[in-house]
Amino acid sequence: MNSTLVRGYLAPANDFQPNCRSRAVFPEENRVLGLRVGSSFDESQFESVESQNEGSYSSSPEGEISKEMDHSDAILKYIGIMLMEEEDLENKPCMLHDCLALQATEKSLYDVLNNNDSSNQTDSTASGSSSDITSFLESNWAENIRDFESSLSPSEIHYQNLAPRDKKHRYREDNSGDYRSNKQLANNVGGEPEELDMYDKVLLCSNSDNALVSDCETKTKWQPKGATRGRPKGGKKQQGVIKEVVDLRTLLMQCAQAVATFDSRTINDLLAKIRQHSSPRGDGTERLAHYFANALQARVAGTGSAALFHRISAAVMLRGYQTYIKACPFKKMSNLLANKTIRKLADSATTLHIIDFGILYGFQWPCLIQALSERRGGPPKLRITGIDFPQPGFRPAERVADTGDRLARYCERFGVPFEYTAIAQKWESIKVEELKIERDELLVVNCLYRLQNVPDETVVANSPRDQVLKLIKRINPDMFIQGAVNGTYNTPFFVTRFREALFQYSSMFDMYEATVPREDPNRLLFEEEVFGKDITNIIACEGTERLNWPETYKQWQARTVRAGFRQLPLDQQIVRCVRSKVKEEYHKDFSVDEDGKWMLQGWKGRVLHAFSCWKPAHN
Repeated sequence: MNSTLVRGYLAPANDFQPNCRSRAVFPEENRVLGLRVGSSFDESQFESVESQNEGSYSSSPEGEISKEMDHSDAILKYIGIMLMEEEDLENKPCMLHDCLALQATEKSLYDVLNNNDSSNQTDSTASGSSSDITSFLESNWAENIRDFESSLSPSEIHYQNLAPRDKKHRYREDNSGDYRSNKQLANNVGGEPEELDMYDKVLLCSNSDNALVSDCETKTKWQPKGATRGRPKGGKKQQGVIKEVVDLRTLLMQCAQAVATFDSRTINDLLAKIRQHSSPRGDGTERLAHYFANALQARVAGTGSAALFHRISAAVMLRGYQTYIKACPFKKMSNLLANKTIRKLADSATTLHIIDFGILYGFQWPCLIQALSERRGGPPKLRITGIDFPQPGFRPAERVADTGDRLARYCERFGVPFEYTAIAQKWESIKVEELKIERDELLVVNCLYRLQNVPDETVVANSPRDQVLKLIKRINPDMFIQGAVNGTYNTPFFVTRFREALFQYSSMFDMYEATVPREDPNRLLFEEEVFGKDITNIIACEGTERLNWPETYKQWQARTVRAGFRQLPLDQQIVRCVRSKVKEEYHKDFSVDEDGKWMLQGWKGRVLHAFSCWKPAHN
């Protein structure tokens, strides 16, 4: 095991000094022209299309929004250039997985040292070792099976040919949806001037077409639709061919129930049968079954936490994300909606301060920086406070600070006055004073899909998640932008959590099956390194060893209201454009809907991501 990694894990985050680092850039050109932030934010500008403030927009707002949508595709090219130019990415661990692993390991070590292993306690409760839990599982088992059978479509009943054969024949529906990109994880940009020229061309907002997308579409070869049934014309009757109907999801549920009741013989029999009919290279359901079987086996063997010590390189993650962001619009559309909302809000601001919880590599912001530079009257001063969890080792804030250096270079090139503060510590321990908030600045808090990494009250009695929301309330921002993964697999009861996770990841694997060729190596990589490890963590780990605690968007709404926020209406013009782009450029089964003041994104009717805007209720 890497000694540096071990040293990093053994240094608890509570012992870290607040790791802050500031960077300021004040270019001589394009100074701000004495504009003032209004005394209050007019909420009505988000309530109707007629009240849109055109500001520096063109005469065709829809065209302007569409233009920025195309600009965001440059992130995909940028990732490709990083993979080609930065050889050390192969040796650098993924920033997200590294910090989450450190956080989980610190908590596990704390539990052991204090003789209070909450993981064992939770596992005992969840696995149903008591007679009450066993009776509960037995009474609900028939209903669970009926739920799964009713949710199955004919395409999810798999026929396995038990006779020897050389090759499995797979079939899939043809898909004409375009691959598009999204801002995602990437590592540090090289500092050489000649390299930056190339990075500018691919990272920043331009009107050029997405070459990588076109190349992917050209190389994509879809398999024929449908399967030949019955005996081929002119052929002889086949001998020794036996067809068996296999319902893999029901087998998985039966195996989960056996795991919950410690029925080792049934576990072994069911796992053997599942593995016989599953494969990481099969269709979507076979791949789903393969990784859930791995997770069940890891839970039985007690090796689920071992995945915490497996460091995924940044290059591996970037290659996998390249495929993910071509196939899926979720994060790209969220970034678009967030950036356009911020840009509109800052139309008359002299200073814009963005506090980004979970900044990672900061790829949400380059296109916003360019948009601000084009503002009529000159750009505002941009202050970004980048917050993330500490990294293992002796420089826990290093990569968060690197993100600021990268953003500072782009602000300098586009004449946007810039100041950056890096903070790497537990989010609930941050003090308002560390954020260096100034008077008369427009203040926006941004957190897209990262609050699920903060434990809730099911893990820690004094919920860190609620503490973070209360911290944001004390910050008193003009707007709080929230993105949430809509998940229902955050229950301490194992069988219930297993069932909900199976539903959630069925949608994810089905999405990949419909949009990415099966033989795509980056699809295989992403499914193994991201989906597979996340599934193992959800199924095989308990308590503080878990990395994600998702909630439904309605639960997030109740939690955020309790923290003292009120929800703001979404900009309907931007929402309409998002809906139109998804319909035109992505697979037909992706959806964009609204529920109240939430924008919901999903696949085949299942809501997977949600987006909303808030502000403190007393404002």
